[in-house]
Amino acid sequence: MPELPEVETTRRGIEPHLRGRRIADLILRDTRLRWPVSPEIANLAGREIVAVARRGKYLLLELDRGHLIWHLGMSGSLRILPRGTPPAPHEHVEIELDDGQALKFRDPRRFGALLYSAEDPLAHPLLASLGPEPLGDEFDAGYLYRRCRGRKVAIKNLLMNSHVVVGVGNIYASEALYLAGIRPGRAAGRISKPRAARLVDAVRAVLSDAIAHGGTTLRDFTRADGKPGYFRNELKVYGNTGACPACGAPVRQAVIGQRATYYCPACQT
Repeated sequence: MPELPEVETTRRGIEPHLRGRRIADLILRDTRLRWPVSPEIANLAGREIVAVARRGKYLLLELDRGHLIWHLGMSGSLRILPRGTPPAPHEHVEIELDDGQALKFRDPRRFGALLYSAEDPLAHPLLASLGPEPLGDEFDAGYLYRRCRGRKVAIKNLLMNSHVVVGVGNIYASEALYLAGIRPGRAAGRISKPRAARLVDAVRAVLSDAIAHGGTTLRDFTRADGKPGYFRNELKVYGNTGACPACGAPVRQAVIGQRATYYCPACQT
């Protein structure tokens, strides 16, 4: 599933092409996504796209009236192509722009979502209860330490809880815990404040590096220009079936919260 770096990479890729453009037409080829596409979306021709923002793993297209809330799901991707380009398989939505370009949404598994909000999108039920952004000021050592207190859940699961902090999915939780030297199965309540500080720094560093590399492509993700994300080449433990790059110990794999987890038993305690 695309995580925060992939969504932010997509946002940065499409935003220059969309900002200030008007919707010439909106083509819905299949409305059967994770939730049915909002019916209001069929009537957006003529609206101006003011900005493209992100909240967690959701893209927010600000219009001159209202917002589109877009989630890429497990296999979704957005690309900018010339209007009239024949639709690819599983291409469910196309927004034609007034400059001859089009924004195309492809989602083979149809687990993405496209919704419309006439009000503040941050008050939408899908976004209202989300935790702070991991690259924002609210996510600091004090905050994470407080959220860890008294919790028996594995720190990796806590880190992936979008009500605690948004956008830290399976790949980046594994990588951040490795960088911080914390074993992923350790109970959150056993994380000291200095360790919480190291983990916050690690999360920020891993996500920032991933964004700089255009995200991670393991299977489905492509950027807005159709290219893969190259952070896969920078992964230290996730998917590593060999040795730890720091100490040479065999990287171990476990299942935590029903997700594959990779860690170094020597470097992470």
